[in-house]
Amino acid sequence: MNKSTRSAFAVSEPLLPLISDDQFRELLRAPSRPLLELAGRLTALPSGKASLPRPLIGRVLLESGQMEALLDEYGARDNRLWSGFRALVAALRNFARVGRALAHLQTRLPAYRLLPVDGDFPAATADRLHVVGRVVAELAASLLEEAQRLGVRLPGIAPAADDFAEQRPLGRLPRDRDDRAAGDAASTITHLATEFLNLAADSDLLRATARVHPADYVACFPDPVSEERLRQLSFRFHNLQSLYDTHVSGTSIETSDSDLPILRSHASVIFHLLEIATDLAHYYERHVSPRTGDNVLRGRPVVDGATTMATLFAYAMVFSSDFLAGGQRLCQGILRRYAECARLQVPLPCYRGFHVRPSNLVARIVAHYGGQVRMELEGKMFDAASPLDLFRANETINARKRRWLAEEIARVHSDCAADLGTEATAAAVLAIVHQLADEGKIVLYQQPLQLSDRIGCRDGGVLENTVAEIALLQATGQLDIRTDLTVTFIGDKRVLSDLDVLARHGYGEDAFGNNVVLPKALSYLRR
Repeated sequence: MNKSTRSAFAVSEPLLPLISDDQFRELLRAPSRPLLELAGRLTALPSGKASLPRPLIGRVLLESGQMEALLDEYGARDNRLWSGFRALVAALRNFARVGRALAHLQTRLPAYRLLPVDGDFPAATADRLHVVGRVVAELAASLLEEAQRLGVRLPGIAPAADDFAEQRPLGRLPRDRDDRAAGDAASTITHLATEFLNLAADSDLLRATARVHPADYVACFPDPVSEERLRQLSFRFHNLQSLYDTHVSGTSIETSDSDLPILRSHASVIFHLLEIATDLAHYYERHVSPRTGDNVLRGRPVVDGATTMATLFAYAMVFSSDFLAGGQRLCQGILRRYAECARLQVPLPCYRGFHVRPSNLVARIVAHYGGQVRMELEGKMFDAASPLDLFRANETINARKRRWLAEEIARVHSDCAADLGTEATAAAVLAIVHQLADEGKIVLYQQPLQLSDRIGCRDGGVLENTVAEIALLQATGQLDIRTDLTVTFIGDKRVLSDLDVLARHGYGEDAFGNNVVLPKALSYLRR
C-alpha cells in the first residue's frame, strides 16, 4: 500500500480510538459467558442424539446473534487475532438456524398435508437434523477451543443436562372457533393457485439443481445457485404463505375445499427448505468458497464440506423441487375445477402465422395453467396446448390467404385470363406484387426478390402465374400475405387473459419475425 492509498484509507476510517487485545478480552468476558455456557451444553449432548432441543437452539440463536453484533461493532472480522472467533460465532449461528428450521419441519410434519414424493421426507428430515446436530456440536467445541486460546473461556460453566429438556405432550388444541367471514371463494382460490403457478415458473433454479451429481455441487456456485437467489425465492414463498393465512385460513373457503390445506402445506414446506438452503449457501459463499470465502474457516475448516453440500442439494433442493412439482399439479387441478369459460377473438400472428415461436408460446401459456383451451379458425378446432396442432392451422390460414389473394389480383389487374405471352405475363406478375406491397396487402421480407426461373412461363394466365409465384416467394420466406383473419380461443378466462396479452405483443415477434421482449405479466415464458 503506497502513501497516498494509506492516506485515503485513513480518511475513510471512522475516527475511533483503538483498544488493545487485553481490553477487548476483558470486554468480552461477561457478554460471552452465556454463549460459552450454551456451547458447553452443546458439546455435552449425548453422542448420536437424533435432534437438537429447540429451547437450546433458540437460546444459541439469541446469544450468538448478540455476540456477533458486539464483535462486528468493534471490527473483529477485520482483526487478525479475533477474526477466527468471530467466524466461529457466525458459523454456529448459521447452522443453529438450519437446525431450528429442520426441527420445525420435523415437529410440524404430522400436521402438514403433503402429496407423495419419491423420497422419504420424514426420514430424510430426521437424518439431516441428526447430521446438523453433530455440526453444531463440533462448531461449539471449536468455539470453546478458540475462546480458551484467546483467554476468554470460563471454566466449569456447562449447565445441567436437563436445563433445556423439551417435554411436550403430543397433540393440539381443538379447533372450535367459528369460521371467519370470507369474500368470493372462487376468486380467492384461483388467485392463490395462479400465484403458486407463477412462482413455480420462476423456480427453475430448484429443478435445475435437484438432480445435480455430487461432483458438480461446487460448480453450481455462483450460477445458478447463490445466497441472493435463494433468499429472494424463499421470501416469495413466504409471501404466498402469508397471502393464504390472510385470506383463507380459518374461513369457510378453507373448510369447503380440501385441496387448500395441501396448497398451504406445500408452500410452507418449500419456504422452510429454502430457508435451510439459503443459510447453507451463505455459509459456503461467506466462509469456505475459494472465490468469496473469508479465508478464516477455509484455512482450517470445521464443517465437512460434503455434509454442507449434501444437505443443501440432496435434501433441500431435491425435496423443494419435488414438492413444487406436486403443488403445480394440485394448482392446475384447482384452476380446472374453478374454470370460468370465455371466448377471446384475436388477430393471427402477423409473421407467417402459427409457426414455431407463436405456437410454442401459446402452448406454454396453456400448459402453465393446465387447463383445456381450444382455438377455433374458420369452423375448425385446434388444441391450443399442442404446438403441432397449432401448426396445422397454417393450412387453413394459407388456403384463406390464397382465396383472398386471387380476389386482390383480380382487383388490380382487370384482364387476368388474357394470354399476354411470357415476357408480358412476367412483367404483369412483378407489377402486381409491387402494387400489393405498396398497398400493404403483402409484406416483403427481402428486396430485391429472388424470382423463379418460371415467372410468366407457367400454364394459365396472369392470375395463375401470380398466385404460383407469390406462393413460391412465400414458401421461401421472401414475403407474406397480410390478412385480417382472426382466431377465437375458448377456455378459462385466466388463460385467455394471458393469451390476449401475448397477441397484443405480436405473439413474441414483430412483423419481420424478430424476437420482442414480452411484458412482465408473461415473465414465466422467458424461462
